[in-house]
Amino acid sequence: MESNERPGLVAIAAEWGRIGVTGFGGPPAHILLLRRLCVDGRGWLTAAEFEDGIAACNLLPGPASTQLAILTAWRLRGPAGALVGGVAFIAPGLVLILALAALFLAAEPPRWVLGAAAGAGAAVPAVAVQAAVALAPGGFTRMGPGRAARARWAGYALAGAAAAVLTGPWLVLVLLAAGLAEVAVRTPGRLAVLPVPVPLRPLAAALPALGGLGAVAWVAFKVGALSYGGGFVIIPLMRDDAVHRYHWMTDGQFLNAVALGQVTPGPVVHTVAAVGYAAAGTVGGLLAAAVAFAPSFLFVLVGGAHFDRLRADRRVQDFLTGAGPAVVGAIAGSALPLASSLGAGWQWAVLAGALLWLLAARRGVVAALLGAGAAGVVAVAAGLPLV
Repeated sequence: MESNERPGLVAIAAEWGRIGVTGFGGPPAHILLLRRLCVDGRGWLTAAEFEDGIAACNLLPGPASTQLAILTAWRLRGPAGALVGGVAFIAPGLVLILALAALFLAAEPPRWVLGAAAGAGAAVPAVAVQAAVALAPGGFTRMGPGRAARARWAGYALAGAAAAVLTGPWLVLVLLAAGLAEVAVRTPGRLAVLPVPVPLRPLAAALPALGGLGAVAWVAFKVGALSYGGGFVIIPLMRDDAVHRYHWMTDGQFLNAVALGQVTPGPVVHTVAAVGYAAAGTVGGLLAAAVAFAPSFLFVLVGGAHFDRLRADRRVQDFLTGAGPAVVGAIAGSALPLASSLGAGWQWAVLAGALLWLLAARRGVVAALLGAGAAGVVAVAAGLPLV
C-alpha cells in the first residue's frame, strides 16, 4: 500500500483512464482493477467503503461497474472527481468502439472484416447464456429457502425470459413488475411508497415516435436509466428498436455491435454507441453514449450521499430480490432471438464451440469472441458463405 493521501484530479484522470484502457472482461475485471487501485494499492478507500460502493451501485439501474468507477472517484474528490474519473474510465472504450463500428458497419467492408464480424457475432448468444448462468446462483440464494420462494424465483425468471423474446424494449416493465411483486409478498401494504424509479408513461408514449437523433436519444435513455442488471440485459432493450422499429441495423449487424461491446475495454454499455453510429454516424454514436451514461453520473452526483440509507431500506432489497431472477431470465432469453439471427451453417458450429468454451471449459469471454472472429475469417477465406 503506497499512501492513503487522497489523489488530485490529474491522478484520477490518469488512473481511471488506465483502467478504461486495460479493463477487458466486463464488470468483474473493472471491479477487480478498481479494488486493486483504491484499496490494495493506494489505500484511498477502506475495504468496507469499497464493498459498500459495490452494493450501492447494484441497487441502481444502468451499468454498475461504470457507476462504481464514478462513485469511487466521487468519494475521493467530490463532484469534480466523479466527472473526471467517470469520463476517463468511459472515453477509451468509446473511442475504440466508434472506430471499430466505422470499420464493421461500412457500406462495403473487406470480406475478412465481414467474416470476423459474422464469427464473433455467432458467439454472442453463448455469451448471453454464460452471463445468465453466472448470475443465477446468487439470486437463487438471495430469494431464500422454501418451496414458495423457489417457485417465485422460477416464475420471475420465466417471465423475464419470455419478455426478452416477446416484448423487446418493454422488458423493463416486466423487471419492475417482478420486483414490485416480491415487495408485495414480503411487505404487504407498503408497495405504494417503494422508492424505485418507474418509467414515465408520457415519455414512453411520446419519445419513441421521434425520428433521427431523438430516437437515438430515447433508445440510449432506456439503456442508461431503465435497465436493471446492466450488461446483457440491455440487449433485448436495444434489439427491437435498432433492428425492427427504426431499421438502423440488420440482425447480423446488431450481433456485430454486441460483440464489439464485449471485446472492447470498458463497460458493455458501449454497445449503444455502435447502435447510435449505425443510426447517425459519429454524432449518433457520441449522442447515444452521452445519453446512456448521463444517468450514472446523475445517480452519483445527486444521490451518492444517500446511498447508505437506500441500501438499508428493506423494500429496496426486496425489490431487487424479485427483479434479480427476472434479469437472469431476460439475459438467458435474449440468446434465442440472437441465435435466430445466424444465417450461415458454419456460424452454428462456432456457436457450439463458444458454448463449450464458456460453459464446459469455463474460459473467458474476450478469448471466446476473438477466437470466434478468427474462425469467421478462416471460414470466408475457405469460401464459405456469410449468410
